Amino acid sequence: MERAGAPQDAPRAIGRLEPGGPWIGFDRPGAYRFIVGADRGMLAAPADPGLLIALAIAHFAEAFEGAPPDLEATQADLSALVTHLLHAAVDPRERAPLAEALDAIDDGLAGDAVAGLLAAARLAVVDGEHLVDPVELLVSRAEELLGRS
Repeated sequence: MERAGAPQDAPRAIGRLEPGGPWIGFDRPGAYRFIVGADRGMLAAPADPGLLIALAIAHFAEAFEGAPPDLEATQADLSALVTHLLHAAVDPRERAPLAEALDAIDDGLAGDAVAGLLAAARLAVVDGEHLVDPVELLVSRAEELLGRS
């Protein structure tokens, strides 16, 4: 489902790192990318499945506030993102929790319930020793892109 006037690959914002500051989100000009929007424009970096799931968790957990209204990610945007991850997953141990999270998104379950299912999917996708809190991961990646780390 596409917003009127917004192409499928347009940036989608999850929220701002600080009030009035840079925002984080994703876009898809072929492959999904992690995006940071700042005064000097948008900065992009490749996004692996773990990072994309962290973005979805942050969205449904409402971990960040103040996404630019004209770029704010919708439930349909997140459904498309998780659908992409599900189709890309080859391991059934990854596919099952992603399918469950997708069903929850499409059924309109409460955000905290969807975030919990996405966290389970992230555990299946990300090597346990590299698992970092999703919000910490997103802030760290944004800071790297902004040259603040």
